[in-house]
Amino acid sequence: MGHRRGAASAAVTAVVFALALTGCGGGGGGAKGDGKPAGSTSASHGAGATGADSTPSDEPSKVIAQLKGEAGMVVTINSAVRDSGGYVTVKGEITNNGDEPFSATDWMGEEVALQASGDSVAGASLIDEAGKKRYYVLRDTGGMCLCTMGLTGIEPQETRPFFAQFPSPPPTTTQVEFELPTMPPAKITISEG
Repeated sequence: MGHRRGAASAAVTAVVFALALTGCGGGGGGAKGDGKPAGSTSASHGAGATGADSTPSDEPSKVIAQLKGEAGMVVTINSAVRDSGGYVTVKGEITNNGDEPFSATDWMGEEVALQASGDSVAGASLIDEAGKKRYYVLRDTGGMCLCTMGLTGIEPQETRPFFAQFPSPPPTTTQVEFELPTMPPAKITISEG
């Protein structure tokens, strides 16, 4: 009897642990399951890993903004979609056109709580100039950003997908400014999902 309870307890613990890893490992896969379309969840599970190559392939030729920074880093934004759950998800690609490997250490933001997300786009924000509001990347209950994490060792000429999820500005706000530390800001248009 003791072995059955131990085995059942271990199985429950393993399932809970697996779900926790799924929610945090992709930077928001778990939260995206809460009322999000199924397609957006798959893009977040491997964010920053090799399995995430599907994110930019949704609309590879559509470019709504491009930020060019130091050391040849280019951030291309392919979409900014508002969903019915009250969120805006920004997706795109990060390309290292420089000569040295790049890690997004400076992009995680200066706030100590965001540093738990490691090399990521956790420091990104959306600025609603008309509404005079700034929207920060959402975090899960563990403090991890709902964004691509693991943006380390991006080799020269390498491109990786990224996403970041924000609270939605009011429906009347369709244009915002996307900001990422160390990069120039870019105006983007929010589309309805």
